[in-house]
Amino acid sequence: MALRSDALDALPVRHALPALRAALDGPGAAVLGAPPGTGKTTLVPLALAGLVPGTGAPARRVLVAEPRRMAARAAARRMAWLLGEETGERVGFTVRGERRAGPRTRVEVVTTGVLLQRLQRDPELTGVDAVLLDECHERHLDADTALAFLVDVRATLRPDLRLVAASATSDTDAWARLLTAPDDTAPAPVVRGEGTMHAVAIGYRPPPAGVRPAHGTRVDPALLAHIADVVREGLRRPDGDVLCFLPGVGEIARVAGLLAGVDAEVLQLHGQAPAEVQNAVLRGGAPGERRVILSTAVAESSLTVPGVRIVVDGGLAREPRMDHARGLGALTTVRVSAATATQRLGRAGREGPGLALRCWPEAEDGRLPRYPSPEIAVADLAGFALQAACWGDPDATGLALLDAPPPGAMAAARDVLRAVGAVGTAGRPTPRGTRLAGLGLHPRLGRALLDAAAEAGPRAAAEAVALLSEEPPRAYGDDLAAAWRRARRGGDAYASRWRREAQRLRRALGTAPERPEPRGGQRDGEAPGGEAAGGTAAGRDGAGRGGGGGAGGDGAPRSPAREVGGAEGSAVGSGAAGRGALGDDAVAGLVAALAFPERVARGRGEGSYLMASGTRVETGAESALRGQPWLAVAVADRPVGAAGARLRLGAPIGEDTALRAAETLLGTEDEVTWSAERREVVARRVTRLGAVELRARPLPRPDPARLRAARLDGLRREGTSLLRWSDNARALRRRLAFLHRALGEPWPDVSDDALLARADDWLDGDPRRIDAGRVLQGLLPWARGEAARLDELAPERIEVPSGSRIRVDYDDPQQPVLAVKLQELFGLDRTPRIADGRVPLLVHLLSPAGRPAAVTADLESFWRQGYPAVRAELRGRYPKHPWPEDPAAARPTRHTTRRTNTGR
Repeated sequence: MALRSDALDALPVRHALPALRAALDGPGAAVLGAPPGTGKTTLVPLALAGLVPGTGAPARRVLVAEPRRMAARAAARRMAWLLGEETGERVGFTVRGERRAGPRTRVEVVTTGVLLQRLQRDPELTGVDAVLLDECHERHLDADTALAFLVDVRATLRPDLRLVAASATSDTDAWARLLTAPDDTAPAPVVRGEGTMHAVAIGYRPPPAGVRPAHGTRVDPALLAHIADVVREGLRRPDGDVLCFLPGVGEIARVAGLLAGVDAEVLQLHGQAPAEVQNAVLRGGAPGERRVILSTAVAESSLTVPGVRIVVDGGLAREPRMDHARGLGALTTVRVSAATATQRLGRAGREGPGLALRCWPEAEDGRLPRYPSPEIAVADLAGFALQAACWGDPDATGLALLDAPPPGAMAAARDVLRAVGAVGTAGRPTPRGTRLAGLGLHPRLGRALLDAAAEAGPRAAAEAVALLSEEPPRAYGDDLAAAWRRARRGGDAYASRWRREAQRLRRALGTAPERPEPRGGQRDGEAPGGEAAGGTAAGRDGAGRGGGGGAGGDGAPRSPAREVGGAEGSAVGSGAAGRGALGDDAVAGLVAALAFPERVARGRGEGSYLMASGTRVETGAESALRGQPWLAVAVADRPVGAAGARLRLGAPIGEDTALRAAETLLGTEDEVTWSAERREVVARRVTRLGAVELRARPLPRPDPARLRAARLDGLRREGTSLLRWSDNARALRRRLAFLHRALGEPWPDVSDDALLARADDWLDGDPRRIDAGRVLQGLLPWARGEAARLDELAPERIEVPSGSRIRVDYDDPQQPVLAVKLQELFGLDRTPRIADGRVPLLVHLLSPAGRPAAVTADLESFWRQGYPAVRAELRGRYPKHPWPEDPAAARPTRHTTRRTNTGR
């Protein structure tokens, strides 16, 4: 077939080629900013390679890096089509598990993960003249890392290597500064390619009231139903296909179900879609037929979908997140960024005037984040840290990165690498780490592959790890071994990808020998068709690969696993060859435990498990794993509002496998702690696997210092109620509280806070057996002699004129109360006072029956003004008691008038 010159000439970016060629002939690096669909992914590489007539470029070998496998294949096929060829001739591609390139290949499209592997093996990129790093604006971790390595290569090894960073958004200045040569003060040139986008009208279709915001990976079904309605609205327009953006594969499937019966072909475009579906989307529809393409982020800029005139933007995207506290990595649903929303609407204006329908209120436009979060700021960094260590920069401080990795995430990543034996104490890669980096897996999965292969055989280990490198569809269930058997039997797209990945890993096991620690230009090799360890390019497409944070165990298994059966064979496509003596369940559990040792979990009853990390995880009510004593949790997430996690994929294991896989988490310690449940100190010798208690026995002679510390802790937790409080102790505390308030020092503060603050001074045993009164007596100011005046300053009782000794109530330390029958105070014209006469008592005057009659702190005033009214009210009710007109001069009494007069 002949060169398709007309199609090449129609690509708008052609007009930017002279400026780009001048930039590469001069500084050697440039930023190319061009909207999606202008030809930056197809025409520019062909022109750089000298395959486009009239561009004046010499013959070169060009490497193009794409963030997704689907985009890499599509770009290669499109370029080969423009040349009138099949892929594998002058244009080829290499992705994980698949390579189509040969000796004639001048333009090779690879994923950024494959590019990282090649850079580690051969940092000079021997035979490559130019590298175009596409879709930099998406800020995938592999892409950021690859660009940093390429900048390093140009500065130290290959100043002649031409480098183009291509972006579909306008944020090009930061990339230009990043590409600046060490001896150049000016930033790298920015070349702009203008598109031919037609006008796109924007309509806003906010969801109905009551739709709940997305949380984790959950999207409200009501929102999906609304999006389906908006798609139907788009189909009511006279022409053009509808491209609908949704966050993930699950949402695409649900909306596709809601669109059953529409007069259009409904296609589902995502990284897990079968190749024939992907090809059908990119070919375009038949004349006169309408299509609805439900797509993840892959269609934002990586792929050009023909025929689209209407875009429905669901307003959501998926980004990776790492919960370092729980050791769980997952995708989460977030609001789409303003930059991404602009890219999405642009897909409607490629072929003519279009319409973008946004499923949110117009007022929210201004509240959208400006750009998507860079993965380096939010994702698991174990793979990145291993790449940086093998590159010779363990801290990544010397790399040209737009955003520095968060210190906490890097520390967690280094913990993982040390735990799997990938790096030494100084952060430099060990021979094992160099081998792990060459496997094209997350370091956790690499550890599982190497260690499980020694026990279960390369084939079984490769198959089980392949299940974790791309999580199986939810329809496969939560039992890892059952999912393995289904993948082996299945003929779906996932099973095909799993089979290819298992074959790749088996080859990698045979071609990744141990090598010495790299220095300088020595780099690690690339596993056949491999991608970078821990790459996360699939994350924004709604399906991530295995990973996670937190420290795990290290070292190869040392003894056979004791596991439950699983008699089916595990060879790809045939029998049990290479599986060794272990069944599917045993191998699946071993691999999951080795990959995620901090997630080995012990049952607690009712489908609840405690992982070694300390996080609780629940199995589904119908899960076949429910009731197993031990599980290895491979995938878990945290439901909305839940304190713990929910198991998504796991396998049963025996305790011995848990102990070997997580051996660095195993420890025995003497524990002397306060038990809130028992309200006493518990001293035990405890063996734990992380947070999982394995066994405990009483500690007969605990260390006295630790015993005292535990008692202090218990006292501070429970409060002074732990002490033995008699009535006399409580009364003394009230008196002391009054004196502290009335007189201050040296009288002690005996509030709970003050007593607990001084507990170290007076705690001398089990707090439950300590007499609180003795503690208070010890706090009295004996040294200054004031303690002897306690009864004088705050007497327990006061003698009143009748001769009775009445108890003083100190419940209110601001003003103690003297409650006494009114007749017993006759003849007293001054209010009784305490605390050296500073505080008058609040006198509660009682009727002869002991009921309150009046309250006063000024007895003299009461006799003159208040008493006449009380006398008038009560003398008829109590006629047998004296009610003199002048109480201040009357005789006090405890008795009736008759007994008083007779002297009895």
